[in-house]
Amino acid sequence: MEFFIDSADISEIQKAHAMGLVDGVTTNPTLIKKANRDHEQTIREISGLIPGPISVETLSETADGMVAEADIYLKWGKNIVIKVIMTPEGMKAVRILSERGVRTNVTLVFTPAQALIAAKAGATYVSPFVGRLDDIGQAGMGIIEQIRQIFDNYSFKTKILVASVRNPIHILDAALIGADVATVPPATLMQLFKHPLTDSGVQAFLQDAKAWQTA
Repeated sequence: MEFFIDSADISEIQKAHAMGLVDGVTTNPTLIKKANRDHEQTIREISGLIPGPISVETLSETADGMVAEADIYLKWGKNIVIKVIMTPEGMKAVRILSERGVRTNVTLVFTPAQALIAAKAGATYVSPFVGRLDDIGQAGMGIIEQIRQIFDNYSFKTKILVASVRNPIHILDAALIGADVATVPPATLMQLFKHPLTDSGVQAFLQDAKAWQTA
């Protein structure tokens, strides 16, 4: 399973990239605002740093507007993926862009039916938001299982990108189900390293090494 970093913070992306854990990056207007950076400059910098897919979100509510934004974003790097919202206009844009060979990522997906629509429109990625579903008492990972089955039933090439990941269990469950990608906040990614037995083992090794060196 691939890991996409869900961030617009260059230092966070560089840290994860140095560990060999970044296959791509997902961004959105909220993340760009949080980073307090210029949109174009940030995307260009990320695109130059990470060779994998970089999702850049459109803001327009119309298909023509989304396609026009895509034409701008595609000039910012060779690995840009156009992020489009799950609406009828969004699916029109996905169809237009896919016919041009432009990769797309359909965001704000909350049902298997929406994922099916995105796949039929030609989306490269579909992003179901598991954490937000958990927040309202629905089983977020349940729709990942259903989407996986639907895509396998009909051999759709659209990749399942698990979004709104909140904890390592989401990542583990996504991998067990067979999702193609998890888009992960940097802090959650670092949690994958943690286990109390690993921590205590490291401390024991360090203490033994220190005792041996001073003997």
